Amino acid sequence: QVQLVESGGGLVQPGGSLRLSCAASGRTFSSYTMGWFRQTPGKERDFVAVISWNGPNTYYTDSVKGRFNISRDNTKNTVYLQMNSLKPEDTAVYYCAARQFIARAFSQSEYHYWGQGTQVTVSS
Repeated sequence: QVQLVESGGGLVQPGGSLRLSCAASGRTFSSYTMGWFRQTPGKERDFVAVISWNGPNTYYTDSVKGRFNISRDNTKNTVYLQMNSLKPEDTAVYYCAARQFIARAFSQSEYHYWGQGTQVTVSS
């Protein structure tokens, strides 16, 4: 069992930056591929970025490439999402997710564990 807790959301102006953190419980964090998703009201949860447990390899949805960076610190059981050049369309609740021993996963159905989400609002 893995418990995930996101933090770092908030209100930011367009063009600004935020860093989201997702802290995981347990001693086997390094064996989990970690993903970030986001969701707006009335829409499905969309893939944003993923970092694999081995490598690590990273993948991004096209709309955030060059602006967002996913990283992990296995000594702190934490995955990060650095978000730069934020746009109003990045406004959403951001969730982190975990799945053990999978090379990569882009859909929410592939993940076994989820955090509670953190709100990101990009507005002037």
